[in-house]
Amino acid sequence: MEKTRILFVNQEIMPYLEESHMSTIGRQLPQGIQERGKEIRTFMPRYGNINERRNQLHEVIRLSGMNLIIEDADHPLIIKVASIQQARLQIYFIDNEHYFQRKATLSNKQGKFFEDNDERAIFYARGVLETVKKLGWSPDIVHCHGWFSSLVPIYLKKAYIDNPLFSDTKVIYSIYDDDFTEELSPGLGKKIIMEGITNKDLTHYKSPNYVNMIKAAIHYSDAMIIGSEKINPEIEDYLKKANKPILDYQDMDHYVDAYSEYYTKILAEEPIIS
Repeated sequence: MEKTRILFVNQEIMPYLEESHMSTIGRQLPQGIQERGKEIRTFMPRYGNINERRNQLHEVIRLSGMNLIIEDADHPLIIKVASIQQARLQIYFIDNEHYFQRKATLSNKQGKFFEDNDERAIFYARGVLETVKKLGWSPDIVHCHGWFSSLVPIYLKKAYIDNPLFSDTKVIYSIYDDDFTEELSPGLGKKIIMEGITNKDLTHYKSPNYVNMIKAAIHYSDAMIIGSEKINPEIEDYLKKANKPILDYQDMDHYVDAYSEYYTKILAEEPIIS
């Protein structure tokens, strides 16, 4: 019997970024799921404040070299990889000089949101899926963590759904307390459009704030996990009306087993057509 394949699309992973609730899950969950007999791949952005030398990142030439077009501009996709030896865990990093060279994650030193975070999120989502295509690896489940991964569901369900690698893939989205108060670029919807995605798919992106980004991710996902003890109340209300499977918040001692069982449950359910 083939192993279940889980693709993790992370916003943060420790030790590459500082320890946080999300980065801890980003580090521990893939290891725990791998130890429970599943096959995994794990991705995160190669933010410029990640120390490449200390963490021994190196470029994977056979996966790099593609260009992603955003707003009629070509952006080279660079794939790097690092290993967490004691966990037998390999992490893939999505990199690009224009989007990920600055020595920060999502805000500058003054705490100001980067104006191109919309394009960075687009590049990250598409970069992950294009790399998985190059690997020729068909995930049973794609599990997204954090708002920065929130465009993966729409791309999977609309733009990549006819690719045989993804046609049966279920999408699970973890919702955290990672709110931001800024609006993303009002042109986000237009930038997302590619073959398979039309204007009618972009309702939530007309006002691209945190709440609407997460609502869109919920709309295009098959199931949700509450990743933080408290989440945005507007998102909570939207979830109640979404009529989709939800795994409530799990304490840190038991969440890996709970998530593993949830994956099995979601794979057994009929796909939800958005």
